[in-house]
Amino acid sequence: QLQVAESGGGLVQPGGSMRLSCIVSGVRPDEHAIGWFRQAPGKEREGVSCISPSGQSTAYGDSVNGRFTISRDNGKNMVYLQMNGLKPEDTAVYYCAAYSGGYYYVGCAPISLESWGQGTQVTVSS
Repeated sequence: QLQVAESGGGLVQPGGSMRLSCIVSGVRPDEHAIGWFRQAPGKEREGVSCISPSGQSTAYGDSVNGRFTISRDNGKNMVYLQMNGLKPEDTAVYYCAAYSGGYYYVGCAPISLESWGQGTQVTVSS
């Protein structure tokens, strides 16, 4: 059983940057793909970005492609989401989650996810 926990959210001005962190613990965390997801009030949860176990393969949602970068450090059991050029529409609760296997789905779809974190609030506002 894996556990994940996010950190790093807060308030940032439009155009600013923020880095979210996710610690993954449990049995063989480096054998699982990891995804970042977000949910804004009144909207469905959406896939933001996902990364393969090795970190060699990544994917991004259309709304964040070119602005966000996902990475992982398996030696530290950490997955990061670097967010640049933040916009008010990026405001949401951000979650990391572990896929049950070594792959993620098209569009970082929230399918076959084994563990979810509690979420961290990101607010983009002036």
